[in-house]
Amino acid sequence: MKPQPEHRSAYPHVQAITTRWMDNDVYGHVNNVVYYSYFDTVVNTYLIRQGVLDIEAGNTIGLVIETHCNYFSSLSFPDTVMAGLRVARLGTTSVRYEVGLFSGDGETAAAQGHFVHVYVDRVTRRPAALPEPLRRALEPLMAPGAQARAEA
Repeated sequence: MKPQPEHRSAYPHVQAITTRWMDNDVYGHVNNVVYYSYFDTVVNTYLIRQGVLDIEAGNTIGLVIETHCNYFSSLSFPDTVMAGLRVARLGTTSVRYEVGLFSGDGETAAAQGHFVHVYVDRVTRRPAALPEPLRRALEPLMAPGAQARAEA
């Protein structure tokens, strides 16, 4: 059964992302691969602004191990995409982020999906427990019914 587009209010954090001319494909809409870039942008911008992602020197980094997107309606340039963000699962070493993309002030998702970050040690690339400041920054994004596992 295909998921139904969700309402913007289902996401506790929303960020504006401006489309670019190069985002459009020959069919006149944002190319499907660009949606994943928007997913990455909303998650990493949130983490950087919360002070829990140091892209140059942090000891722990998140690697994407799974991603998925459902498309409901087109986005295109010029438009402002409103990217909604929530956390569906907060594990010991991983996070499942869910993202809804909305056209301008639209209230129904044009696309929605998820990706999973597994957090690893920057040097060894071995799984690492989520740092406590990261956990605290993600807790306000927990979706109703989301799963959280305490550190072991």
